[in-house]
Amino acid sequence: MQETAMPETPLLQPVDADAIREAKTQIRTARFGALAALDPDSGAPLVSRVGVSTDFDGTPVILISRLAAHTAALTADPRCSLLLGEPGKGDPLAHPRISIAAKAVIIERDDARHAGLATRYLSHQPKAKLYAELGDFRFVRLETQSASFNAGFGRSYALTGAELLSPGDATLAAAEAHALEHMNEDHADAVNNYARHYSKAPTGNWALAGIDAEGIDIALGDDTHRIFFDEPLTVPEDMHTTLIKMARAARLALGDA
Repeated sequence: MQETAMPETPLLQPVDADAIREAKTQIRTARFGALAALDPDSGAPLVSRVGVSTDFDGTPVILISRLAAHTAALTADPRCSLLLGEPGKGDPLAHPRISIAAKAVIIERDDARHAGLATRYLSHQPKAKLYAELGDFRFVRLETQSASFNAGFGRSYALTGAELLSPGDATLAAAEAHALEHMNEDHADAVNNYARHYSKAPTGNWALAGIDAEGIDIALGDDTHRIFFDEPLTVPEDMHTTLIKMARAARLALGDA
């Protein structure tokens, strides 16, 4: 009796909006990753663990010391790869991860982009304040060229760099720092409600770690969540009105009105 062959599962799935959103969440919520660069002497892969944040547009950002081997590697050849994804219980390969092929751009302290990167990075990595201002440390934008996203068994996607970027102009980015400070200092109850309602997280001292055109990142210790807006922000005024609208909806849903 002839056996019926099982249909083969395609190696790559069609990229849709849900896959892009999941991949962006993986990047926005990552706190660390494995950075692979090319050793300038041997050409062999050199892998290091790095702390991770994102720029306003979703580009991964790391903080490196000029004394580190991977800094010399990135200076000699900016091609690199960043693996993000934290294993949970059970099979580590059952959990989502994304491998990003990127070009490293080292940001000097006199670069106009430095202040914004510092604000965002230290909001995600507050303990890095202990060394971020030391003279040999620099922020690095890992400008994504392409990415391989494995969202779980049978769910693999090839993504372009453009698909992982978030919209938004300089005026929106400039409004972020004040909004973060205002919400965390004056509206901590609203931030806690964002976590409870939108992320189904327990009550705690949650803080806004980032605001961009597509959503917010909230953090409590090592726990980070991504909450997407219903519609992307287009002007700075949208940031205020959207956060108020979300706060009201969360308060009503939680019965705290």
